[in-house]
Amino acid sequence: MKMIKSSALLLAAVLVFGAVSVSPSQAKSLGTTEVRDVKQEKAIVIKGSDAMQYDVKEVKVKAGQKIKLTLTHSGKLAKAAMGHNFVLLKPGTDIAAFASKAAAARETEYIPKSEEASIIAHTKLVGGGESDTIEFTAPKKGTYTYICSFPGHYALMKGTFIVE
Repeated sequence: MKMIKSSALLLAAVLVFGAVSVSPSQAKSLGTTEVRDVKQEKAIVIKGSDAMQYDVKEVKVKAGQKIKLTLTHSGKLAKAAMGHNFVLLKPGTDIAAFASKAAAARETEYIPKSEEASIIAHTKLVGGGESDTIEFTAPKKGTYTYICSFPGHYALMKGTFIVE
């Protein structure tokens, strides 16, 4: 009889204490791993051609999502003659004024230092057959513009970056 009572008490203790949950902060202090809802990384590949065109005109991502963006120059012309980059601009940026300043920024691959506050992310300048990959976190919800800042390219080489 004593054994049945002991077994029943043990079973009750296991059920009660086994059902207790631990908060993430308590789990951290107990040395356990915290499981978080992590948004999946989004890989984006955009190609720029010798015809001054991006092959992707619209990109959709989630706010706060990790972005891995690769810009590939699918043409054959050298960077000095037909370089391309990807420049994601903040809303409200005067794109024509930005492009004008970029055209004068040859020494910084057409990324004007005076306009760094207008840029969310950018690749380096690439020539035919080259590529560059960058990683960044998607900004808050909204519609953004991306351009190529090589002189004369922004009018044709632009797209919409939609953050949902």
